[in-house]
Amino acid sequence: MAEPNAEQIAGFTAGPTTERTAEPNAGGGAVSSRAVAVTIGRRPEPVHDVAVYAFEGMAPFELGVVVEVFGLARPELGGLLAAPWYGLKVCADRPGTALDAVGGFALTARHGLDDLAAADTVVIPGVRNAFSGEVSPGLVQALRTAHERGARIVSICSGAFALAAAGLLDGREATTHWRYAELLQQRHPRVRVNPDVLYVDNGDVLTSAGSAAGIDLCLHLVRRDHGAKVANSVARRFVVAPHRDGGQAQFIEAAVRPVEEDEDGIARSMQWALDHLSDPLTVSALARAARMSDRSYLRHFTARNGTSPMRWVITQRIAASLALLESPEGSVEEIAAAVGFESAATFRHHFGRVMRTSPTAYRRSFGRGVA
Repeated sequence: MAEPNAEQIAGFTAGPTTERTAEPNAGGGAVSSRAVAVTIGRRPEPVHDVAVYAFEGMAPFELGVVVEVFGLARPELGGLLAAPWYGLKVCADRPGTALDAVGGFALTARHGLDDLAAADTVVIPGVRNAFSGEVSPGLVQALRTAHERGARIVSICSGAFALAAAGLLDGREATTHWRYAELLQQRHPRVRVNPDVLYVDNGDVLTSAGSAAGIDLCLHLVRRDHGAKVANSVARRFVVAPHRDGGQAQFIEAAVRPVEEDEDGIARSMQWALDHLSDPLTVSALARAARMSDRSYLRHFTARNGTSPMRWVITQRIAASLALLESPEGSVEEIAAAVGFESAATFRHHFGRVMRTSPTAYRRSFGRGVA
């Protein structure tokens, strides 16, 4: 069976359109606008519905990220999925009305705020104007209804203003794009705004920084729902890192970094480190792999990656441990040694800092065949 196209899966049409009826597929059946549940060797389960909000004047990138992660057919996942993939609906205040987007085109959402309020996960990819403070009253009510039902509420970039207007961020830590952080704090003083992180996970309410951080948060949701192997597969198709350490502070002063000398040396050292994660790694060892002095290497690496070499190594070791924790084989102590930590205590400390949970809790949540 051919893969459904983006229009069939996401439930929206680019450009002005008229209402369509279902079209027959190659087998003679009807193609639904709802994503097809993928069931791998088990009883069918309800699809986890994701609703994303579209609005007049929106930038399309954030919406595209949500559609790409949750709405795209993923035959490459094969036997990795233990539960159905997501069903995605694009929702608007007035479904069927063309919405002008940045870039000179329009899109039409087929679903309304009732569908958004009924979804399992709701994603707000921005607001029309963060500085004006205008948020659709209908959206505010739909968010409150969804949250009261137990839905997971997610924002990307300026979408945090909509969550704050609905009162969902009161007393919580949250983030948004660094250029909006001070404004969000001033307008909503009960929110604990953290302008330095890529995303904040409060369990039922999650917020992320600028546009690209929406990718990080969406992959984090996939990791929560389906485990590290599935998230890594989605990241590979996206051609992005499955997990980025650090925060958005590295981007505030200069979004585009000048080209440094011996960029290949830095890349070579990073690949060498990935091939030797279980070995003792030091800045000096990495500098030797890059054929640079320690001092020059430290400066060039930090400028390029926005974090120190050893902090990057720790993050890669944590990432390498996820697949091992999902397997029933190996104790936490053995996994710590396998990815290069000197002790289980050190592993637990760094794992908690990066993943905001413990290795044991992660294994309990995502382990395959682990009691």
